[in-house]
Amino acid sequence: MRNNNKSVFTFFAFVFLLSIPFWVLDIIYPVQLLPGLPISALGAFTPAFAAFILVYKNNRLGGVSQLLRQSFDFKRISNKNWYFPILLINPAIAVAAYWLMQATGKSFLNPAPLTLAIVPMFILFFIAALGEEIGWSGYAAEELLSTWKIIPIGILIGAVWAVWHFIPLLQAHRSMEWIAWWSLGTISLRVIMVWIYAQSGRSVFGMALFHAMINLCWQLFPINGSYYDPLVFGLLAFGVAVIIVAVQQFQNKRIVHEA
Repeated sequence: MRNNNKSVFTFFAFVFLLSIPFWVLDIIYPVQLLPGLPISALGAFTPAFAAFILVYKNNRLGGVSQLLRQSFDFKRISNKNWYFPILLINPAIAVAAYWLMQATGKSFLNPAPLTLAIVPMFILFFIAALGEEIGWSGYAAEELLSTWKIIPIGILIGAVWAVWHFIPLLQAHRSMEWIAWWSLGTISLRVIMVWIYAQSGRSVFGMALFHAMINLCWQLFPINGSYYDPLVFGLLAFGVAVIIVAVQQFQNKRIVHEA
């Protein structure tokens, strides 16, 4: 039997190694793809590449093909009600953050009216999200779910996910305080994602949708995310994750009681 823990940590190592050329690219050519998004963000596909390498080693092209097909495995979400949290949690956090920041005296311009321009933006974010979620969800979470519980998986992958972003965030000129609060939100969001992934049918497509919504809400926040406050977003995401953990613990206790 393959050591799932070892394969996941090998996957993490490959993700970082494959990302080095993209981090170097930003040093050579320091431009932004979008406001706050350095060119090193093109490394979004490295989690998928890392997963392909490891899957090919054990299952050859058949395993890689199967992993690729998970990109559109929406049929796994048999209960369509799961699309509500997948699509609405991040907009709800963004709206709550906007109201909270206004209530505490933060002054900024109103959000720009939504236009059809968000469609190609969402498509690009979704494609990039697939590049990540094939690895983070389709490989890492899938491997760990056979031996680990949902919450520890979310914390582990979330922590690695956050650290993986540190260099691009520094290249985007984020402060250490900004990165710290953003990391809290990122780990919290991954806990939420692993919970949804495990409960809704283990759909990579669903996780890519959730991930794309994270980035879309950031870019739509006034102005192109320039007023995005990681402290507010991080604490709100943490609050949602705490609720998820409480629900999960209640479900576990009920299952034990019924058994």
